Amino acid sequence: MSAAIYPSLKGRLVVLTGGGSGIGAALTEGFCRQGAQVVFLDICDDAGEALAERLSSLDPAPVYRHCDLTDLDALHACFDEIGTRFGAVDVLINNAANDDRHVIADVTPEYWDDRMAVNLRHKYFATRAVAAGMKEKGAGVVINLGSISWHLALPDLSVYQTAKAAIEGMTRALARELGPDGIRVACIVPGNVKTPRQEKWYTPEGEAEIVAAQCLKLRVEPKDILAMALFLASDDARACTGHAYFVDAGWR
Repeated sequence: MSAAIYPSLKGRLVVLTGGGSGIGAALTEGFCRQGAQVVFLDICDDAGEALAERLSSLDPAPVYRHCDLTDLDALHACFDEIGTRFGAVDVLINNAANDDRHVIADVTPEYWDDRMAVNLRHKYFATRAVAAGMKEKGAGVVINLGSISWHLALPDLSVYQTAKAAIEGMTRALARELGPDGIRVACIVPGNVKTPRQEKWYTPEGEAEIVAAQCLKLRVEPKDILAMALFLASDDARACTGHAYFVDAGWR
């Protein structure tokens, strides 16, 4: 599949959370290949450093930063350092999440708080961290990664799905608040994406059931999420904000 080239992304500063593996790694590489300056955050240093090394020949090469997004002091320090070195962020992609399975009987208040910190809270505060710089520029894009899971009410994910549902509400609210300053806020809702992490949850039979439930009989791949993210981040999507965009092969 040939990738579209968006001239408006060249030279833009893109900050991406959870960018070291899976969908995030595809986003990191894809935006780099558009000529954007990508700073990607993760907590898995092995994966992050390996990806940065693999893409080091690109111009500009991506920059990896270790950041525990559940620690808001660390998050703010990381974004302050990015601002000092690179300037105001043009595009923020809130990708980081964790979809560990759980059942309601095992959910403690501590687990709830931790999962909200992992899957929801940092998206709001990362957006807050870049909003002032975007406002000064009179332009900016925030892309939140949601999930098809709550739309389908999949089992063993109640806390995760609660956070992911909230992301779509947050997207609409922030699009309204930040829109007058020229800042667009959108949400991508992936279906079941073929990544090493997702493959550990599904047997071949389970994958076949997913494909059978889709309108399109294919496996959604990270490059499909990337294609939507590139469009939404580009100036071609200048009128797109406040909504969720599904990339799920019509899974219902």
